Parts: sequence; structure tokens; C-alpha cells
Amino acid sequence: MKQLIGTGVALVTPFKEDLSIDTLALEKIVNYCVDGEVEYLVVLGTTAESVVLTDKEKQLVIDTVVAANAGRLPLVLGVGGNSTVAVVEELEKTNLDEFAAILSVSPYYNRPTQEGIYQHFKAVSIASSKPVILYNVPGRTGSNMLPETVLRLANDFTNIVAIKEASGDMVQVMRIIKDKPEDFMVISGDDFTALSTVLAGGAGVISVLGQGVPVAFSQMIRFGLEGKVKEAFELQYALQDGADLIFKEGNPAGIKAVFEILGLCSAQVRLPLVEATSSLKNSLKTFMDSLIKTVA
Repeated sequence: MKQLIGTGVALVTPFKEDLSIDTLALEKIVNYCVDGEVEYLVVLGTTAESVVLTDKEKQLVIDTVVAANAGRLPLVLGVGGNSTVAVVEELEKTNLDEFAAILSVSPYYNRPTQEGIYQHFKAVSIASSKPVILYNVPGRTGSNMLPETVLRLANDFTNIVAIKEASGDMVQVMRIIKDKPEDFMVISGDDFTALSTVLAGGAGVISVLGQGVPVAFSQMIRFGLEGKVKEAFELQYALQDGADLIFKEGNPAGIKAVFEILGLCSAQVRLPLVEATSSLKNSLKTFMDSLIKTVA
């Protein structure tokens, strides 16, 4: 899965003022990311507000991204949930022809044991016609997929090819990298650990900030993969304030504010999320202006 090395971006779902999906804005964002030289696009992840989209809206997002991308970059589709049966059914009914892999989050709210997590992903692996990227994000799910469980899955199922690791715990990340099968990829799920993960032997990142500043972010990761540590950290320091700011009032409120500043889409989000405050937007504008001067 060399096509998943580098920077993937977790695309937002832009909304119009009436909160319907803004397909024209989504097309612009896809083109902006492609032109910004990211390596792949993630569709219907957490940042897409997928939990507040109807099935019909999800299909509209898929159709729009597939058409706008026009085969230029690999696509990854988010297919996950806290009902194993429902996830399996979704995999069986979804046309995955245009996707290189699926991204599946560890079950949330139920707080399963490690054995429950293993059995869930065993069922996902069997049901999926595409390679599977595990997604560990304890801050959202309420449970942590431990390295032992990740490694067990990686060794037992050949189509489980990677993990998006968003625990924020570099010790945990490094334990997986140290003991993983050779071809299994560890992908950072946090912007603030992206470079550290790459330098520890990880494959890259699935980024939120990266879609707002694709050129700088993807270049930082490429520098890291090439062992150009000094150059990579120079970009990390330039990007750090943005990585902090976009999560200050929740995701994707922050990154949508960045897109509003760029003129690509509105900052609208759906409840229970709320739009970024004027104060945050001003701080993000300052960051963007500073970044342009720093990396120009």
C-alpha cells in the first residue's frame, strides 16, 4: 500500500447557509488538495461530520469527491460504527470500486474489551473487499485499542494493512512500530504527532490541518520520510500554532474557518457542533498570514 505513504487529508463536508451540502465547494476543496500535492484523500471520516449526514447525503459526498478527483489521487472511505452488524452490512452494500482502502474506527460508546475490539475488526476484515485501516482514537471512542490488539490483528489478517493512531501517546505509537509486521503501516491520526510518528518509522499522517495548508504540511511529511530532519522541523514549527488553533473549538469548526478565510467554503457546521467564534477566526487569519510569509 505504498499509495498510503505520506499525507492523506480527512476532507470536510462543506455546507451552504441552509446547511445543505455545498457540492461546488467540495469540488473546490478536492482540487485545492490535489494541487497542494497531498498523497491521498479520506472521504466520510470524523472531520466530514459523517455522523450527522443521512445515507443519501453520504452518497452525494462520495459521488462528488469521486467525480472531482477523477482518479488523480487514491481515495479512502470511512466505514465504521459501534454496531459490528451494521458496519458489516454497510460494507456489503457499499460500492468500493473507486476506493483504495477503508478506514474503520474502533467501536465507540460501547467501550468493548480488547477481545471485543479484536472480534469486531475480524468481522470487518472478513466483510471488506478492500484493505482495512484501523482507527484508534480513544478521545472520541472512550476506549483505547492497545498495541497488543493492533499487532494481533495485523498478524492475523492480511487485509488489515495499517492503523491510523490518534491516541496522542508516542510511547504507544513506537511500541506498534517496533513490533509490527514489515508491511503494516502506522499512520499518525494527530497533526501534532505527525512528524514524530514519521521520524519513528511511521508511514505518514491522515491530517486535518493538511487540507487547509496542503503544500506546507505535505512537504513537512515528505522531508520527514526523506530524513531531512532540520527542514521538516522548520515547517513543523511554522505549522504548530495552526495545529493547536483548529482544534480549540472542536473539529471541524476550526478547519472550516480556515477554508472560509481561503474563500473555499463557509464555516458552517451542523449541531451539536457550532461555528468557530470571531476570536478564533481572527487568530486563524493571523496564523495563515504568518505562514504565507514564513514558507513563501
